Amino acid sequence: MLASLEPWLHPVLIVLALLAIGFAILNFGAVKRILIGRPMRTKELYAKHTKLLWYVALPVLAADLYSSVAYGPEAGMTELAGLGDSAKWLILPITAATVSLLVILITSYIMGIIAYPDGGGAYAIAKDNFRRPWASLVAASALLVDYVLTVAVSVSAGIQAVSSAYPQVIPYETTLAILCIFIILLVNLRGVAESASIFAWPTILFMISMMTLIFAGFLNELRRGFHQAATPPLGVLPAGLTLLLALKAFSSASSALTGIETISNSVPVFRDPHQKNAIKAYIGLGVITGITLLGFAWHLYVQGISVNPDNTMLSQLAGLYFGHGVVYQIIIWSTFIVLILAANSTFTGFPQLAALVAADGFLPRALTIRGDRLGYSNGMLVLAALASLLIEVFHAETNALIPLYAIGVFLSFTVAQVGLVRRWLRLRQGIWPVKLAINAVGAGVTALVAIIFAVTKFTDGAWIVIVVLPLLVALSAAVHRHYEQIGRELAVDLAEERPETHSVISIVLVSGVHRVVLNTLSFAQSIHTNVIAVYVGFDEESIERMKKQWEAWGSPCKLYTLKSEYRSLLRPLSLFIGTLERIEGGPDRVHVIVPQFIPRRWWHNALHNQTALLIRLWLMRNRDVVVTTVPYHLHQ
Repeated sequence: MLASLEPWLHPVLIVLALLAIGFAILNFGAVKRILIGRPMRTKELYAKHTKLLWYVALPVLAADLYSSVAYGPEAGMTELAGLGDSAKWLILPITAATVSLLVILITSYIMGIIAYPDGGGAYAIAKDNFRRPWASLVAASALLVDYVLTVAVSVSAGIQAVSSAYPQVIPYETTLAILCIFIILLVNLRGVAESASIFAWPTILFMISMMTLIFAGFLNELRRGFHQAATPPLGVLPAGLTLLLALKAFSSASSALTGIETISNSVPVFRDPHQKNAIKAYIGLGVITGITLLGFAWHLYVQGISVNPDNTMLSQLAGLYFGHGVVYQIIIWSTFIVLILAANSTFTGFPQLAALVAADGFLPRALTIRGDRLGYSNGMLVLAALASLLIEVFHAETNALIPLYAIGVFLSFTVAQVGLVRRWLRLRQGIWPVKLAINAVGAGVTALVAIIFAVTKFTDGAWIVIVVLPLLVALSAAVHRHYEQIGRELAVDLAEERPETHSVISIVLVSGVHRVVLNTLSFAQSIHTNVIAVYVGFDEESIERMKKQWEAWGSPCKLYTLKSEYRSLLRPLSLFIGTLERIEGGPDRVHVIVPQFIPRRWWHNALHNQTALLIRLWLMRNRDVVVTTVPYHLHQ
């Protein structure tokens, strides 16, 4: 039956989509109110109901980091899959090293929040501790790239988690991933507090699911032993293992640490005292993530789970403990949802950071504008568009995106750590040697991971980030130079410069004698006495007819007629304006007034030429020409 419906199903869907788009355009305000919600007053920005309690913010902002446990250990083991079963035990030291790095980074970011309570993360730290802006721009560019890739990687990983359980979904992974981004965008456009109330519970469900999986693993091992038939030998170094390969596996596994900076960049969304509440969220996040990573890796080792591109390690382990029943389905679907929601936390961090950078003049200032629901909606739209483009280009392949993902993450980590090292050396207050040691170690480790990724994953796509980051820094510097140049040019000397009058002539473009021209001439003569009319004809007959009508109308002002042998309005009009400007004692400003009628129904525009728009665009090139459009709204 479906086969018989398919030939005409797609055309019907396309027609329905076009009708929906048309309705949305015609009723934009109503549709926007339904999708986004009522506009909020600026003063509500500081109201309690728009801020988050720390235990509500934890599952929302933690989704980015915590969801990484679903693919971080697997990413590390994928690098060692070619070494055979003897390499499976290496998941334990690799995960232990990852958790150690997690502790260092969370400790560092807590110190960053204490030092910079207004948020901003690595960007704020670098901005304060480096004299030149390049360091803060590197940190900001790396973080912004990280946020875009977070959305792409998380959504792609979520879709892959579902396709592991339902292989029939595989052909539609890219389409479903982009659809998920669109849904997350809509929810976030409704505001941070509202998205938190929607997205907190799925993250909590995933946390419970992972703890249930770990608990089930220990029950299994208590019954069957901690060393089972499938458990690989411990401590045997596989043939072919090199230091570079081990470091490559560690760096890939460290992708589980992406998202740590989200809380530090989003400190302002916490309720007061926002600094203390952000620290509580960091501690809770570190504890639950560390326990989950270690427990998950241990059970993967005991059960001897192998990397399978068509079935994730999480899916294999859950299927081993629970079969493919209800609990398995809950784990798979909660994994899918939380990986999607990892992108949601980014919709808080990216706009906040972009607004900070834009406020300093390094990004377009449109990113500092708050939308109806007080969020930085322009930043959200940019994030959704870039992430969707990446997913389309890489066909929602998580492993193809991770090399791009991790370099920016660890580069921003490194900049933040080095910035804090410089801060402690400058201030030398309290227990600064301890803080210095923590951040110095963190800087060394994160820099090493970033270098390993850049070298080992260069041909796999890491070169894109290596090229893009300097371009983003250069672009940001160019934007800043532009704003500075504009500021210098627009500055007014308040003591010397005053408004001055000009000799102005108003030109009304007429196409005949009708009500639209009457409306425009009435406006022109109301604001100025020096008014002339200009008519461009394509032949002598039309010009003579226009002169007779003008005389019959009583010649309300002087009429100039121009002949265009090439049927162009623009060239003769430009020549006429140039002649006026060159006349000795003539005007130093020309005011061109363009009549335009506005149809009652939008589709009527297709029945009329858009000459007025073309004339405006053409004349705007002239420095001393001012263009005004006088609309006349048709009643029928």
